[in-house]
Amino acid sequence: MADFFTTHPFGILLLTVGQVLLVVVPLLVALAFLLYADRKVWAAVQLRKGPNVVGVFGLLQSFADFGKYITKEIVVPAGADKFVFFLAPMVSLVMAMIAWAVIPFNEGWVLSDINVAILYVFAVSSLEVYGVIMGGWASNSKYPFLGSLRSAAQMISYEVSLGLIIIGVIISTGSMNFGDIVAAQDGRYGLFSWYWLPHFPMLFLFIISAMAETNRPPFDLPEAESELVAGYQVEYSSTPFLLFMIGEYVAIVLMCALVTLMFFGGWLSPIPGLPDGVLWFVLKLCFVFFIFALTKAVVPRYRYDQLMRIGWKVFLPLSLVWVVIVAFLAKFELFGGAYARWMM
Repeated sequence: MADFFTTHPFGILLLTVGQVLLVVVPLLVALAFLLYADRKVWAAVQLRKGPNVVGVFGLLQSFADFGKYITKEIVVPAGADKFVFFLAPMVSLVMAMIAWAVIPFNEGWVLSDINVAILYVFAVSSLEVYGVIMGGWASNSKYPFLGSLRSAAQMISYEVSLGLIIIGVIISTGSMNFGDIVAAQDGRYGLFSWYWLPHFPMLFLFIISAMAETNRPPFDLPEAESELVAGYQVEYSSTPFLLFMIGEYVAIVLMCALVTLMFFGGWLSPIPGLPDGVLWFVLKLCFVFFIFALTKAVVPRYRYDQLMRIGWKVFLPLSLVWVVIVAFLAKFELFGGAYARWMM
C-alpha cells in the first residue's frame, strides 16, 4: 500500500491532494475564527459586543456570513469583461493559498521543504497584485480602476521594504529555508535567542510593511470607502467578492506566519525545557494577528501621500541601512558567527 502512494501516478496524486487538503481545510476553518476574533477586538475597543448571536458567543457568525455571500445573486456590470472579471478573484485567492506550500507548522510539517522557501513566498505574494489590477480593470468602472491602481502602487512600494528586511534575516541565518531559520533561533535562552531581539528595529518595520502590503487598516487606501466607494471590488458581489475577501485574509495570516517564523522562533518553546511543537506556532501566530487587529481598531487611516512617503522616504532607507549593518557584522562574525554561538 505504501508503494502505491509513492510509485503509482494515481497514488501520488491522491497523496498530494490529501496533503493539500490537510493544510487548506484547517487554514480556512481557522480563518473563520480569526475573522471572528478580529471583529471582537474591534468591538471591544469601541465598547461594543461584536458578533454574539449566531452560535455560542457568536462563534458561528463567520460561517453564517460565508453562507450569505454564497447564496446571494452574482451581479456583473453590463460593460465588464466577464472572463477577466471572474478570473480576478480566483487569481487573488489562489496566489494567497499556494504560498502556504512552503510554510512549516512544526519540524517536518511542510508540504514542500525547499531551500529557497523565502524566495518562493516573496515571488508568489508579489503576484497577488495582478488579481486586484484585473478586478479593477475588468469592472469597466472608474472607481474600481482607480482603486486597483492605488493598490498596485502601494503593494509594490512596500514589497521593497519587506524584501530588504527579509535579506537581513537571510544574512543572519545563511539560508532561505524556513526550517533552517527556525533552527538558527533555537538557543539556550529560549525567547531571548529568537531574532526579534537582534532584529528588533526591523520587526516593527516588517509588521507595518505587512499591513500596507495586504491593504490592512490603517493602510486600506485601495478600499477607502469614504474616497473610492470601497475600491477595486466595488462591482463585485456574492461568491466573487467572498473570494477576494478570503484571499486578503489568507495573505494577512501568511504575513503573521512569516513574522512568527523569522522573528519569534516558529514552533520553538519560549521557555527552555518545555517541548517544542505546533501549539507554540499557533499561539505566536494568533499573537501577531492580535497586533494586526488592535492596530486596525485604534489607528486612523493615513492619507495616500503619507502612505507613500513613509514607504519610500522612511522604510526603504532604514531597511537598506539595516541590510548593510547586518552584512558588516556578519562579515566579521559579530552577528551570524560569534553572536549565534553565544546564544546557542
